[in-house]
Amino acid sequence: MFYRMFLFCVLFLISASASIDFEKIKTFKADFVQTITNESGKEITYKGKIFVKNSGKVLWEYSDPIKKDVYIIGQSVIIDEPELEQAIFTSLEKNIDILQLIKDAKKLRENLYEARLYDNIYYIEIIDNSVKQIYFKDELSNKVLIEFKNNQENIDIDDSIFLFNAPEGYDIIEK
Repeated sequence: MFYRMFLFCVLFLISASASIDFEKIKTFKADFVQTITNESGKEITYKGKIFVKNSGKVLWEYSDPIKKDVYIIGQSVIIDEPELEQAIFTSLEKNIDILQLIKDAKKLRENLYEARLYDNIYYIEIIDNSVKQIYFKDELSNKVLIEFKNNQENIDIDDSIFLFNAPEGYDIIEK
């Protein structure tokens, strides 16, 4: 479930709006701030960088408050948690039809779009042809806001950053 959201966000970044010519976007890189607020109002904020290639490769590189990397390559997901010296290998539960998402995104007003995926509604703010934030409620009714800054498109991103090699002594967990 959690990784489905990540994949949706990434796919939407490279394909979201009629004002963005997604056919021309081959790579995407940005800083992000992800804020999760539970029903009682408790909030946690994560910061990091995201790297995307339209070949289906994604890296969410968390730097604060903890170091964690989430690699998505096609349907495969690897969560690297260096502080725990472990890596979790899993796969996405459901396929995402990018073209259907694009067709289904509705413009609510200038700069604001809505898309639905499974049972979630995503609100996407686009300013100057660039995704600035994505807001939604997850399956646990947490409010999730992902803000993007320093967006860069069509820059050279070396494929090697999407490769994960577990250090010696790591616990490998397969789900």
